[in-house]
Amino acid sequence: MFSYVNQTIRQALEASGRLVYLCDDGSCTEPCGDGRPAISLLGPIPLPVFLEDGEFPFHWYAFVRRLELQHVLDTAASVTDGRSESFRLLLQERMNVNSIIATPDFASLDAPLVRVHSCCMTGDVFGSMRCECGPQLALAFARIAKEGGAVVYMSGHEGRGIGLFAKAITYLLQDGGQDTYQANVSLGLPEDSRDFTDAAIVLRHFLRGRPIRLMSNNPVKIEQLVAGGQPVIEALQHVAGVSDHNTRYLRSKRNKGHNLPEL
Repeated sequence: MFSYVNQTIRQALEASGRLVYLCDDGSCTEPCGDGRPAISLLGPIPLPVFLEDGEFPFHWYAFVRRLELQHVLDTAASVTDGRSESFRLLLQERMNVNSIIATPDFASLDAPLVRVHSCCMTGDVFGSMRCECGPQLALAFARIAKEGGAVVYMSGHEGRGIGLFAKAITYLLQDGGQDTYQANVSLGLPEDSRDFTDAAIVLRHFLRGRPIRLMSNNPVKIEQLVAGGQPVIEALQHVAGVSDHNTRYLRSKRNKGHNLPEL
């Protein structure tokens, strides 16, 4: 958060090209230009990651929608020192900061492998077997390390967009017999409220119209990326982590059109 509070640091990041602003078509624009920037993109940041085959030198970029960042910037303008109540509240402001973790050659590849991954605290971090998210993410990193590409990690997509607390409730509803989509609807929430527009914008920025090979079983994800201007030359079935604990969940996804095998 300090880079948003301290204008000197922010200006230094802009001058070095480590903080750029993107329009809806992925092109760069001035922070307050007529292009009305949609995304603030920070990076690259060296991010060595340990995989099964050893250490790999990924590049990390963080990106945030400008509407959310503008609220933080407006609040920051009223902060005078680190002891104020405004400063404490500013540090607690929550933005959906998404990420791209890419191989160093990602932006130069003709048709790189890409995984657009919705965040899943229970699967990605806790190792839950109620879904296949953790193994899918691990497989994606292993594949892009070998072939070149990127993982786009969407932080605001927990529970297909409903958030972690609501997701916890849906788990209890699923244990009572509902499937994963029925449980969302029982809470008065959409079956799936995820939006991949920002992922498409950032991919367009890096690839300049070149297509991707997308590791995904979800046809809606593909449709949204293409509608956002990011060509998808190939959709690669991405199956990992199937177990007795998530078979019913995966069958529900297959019934919704996901490209999954019979289970």
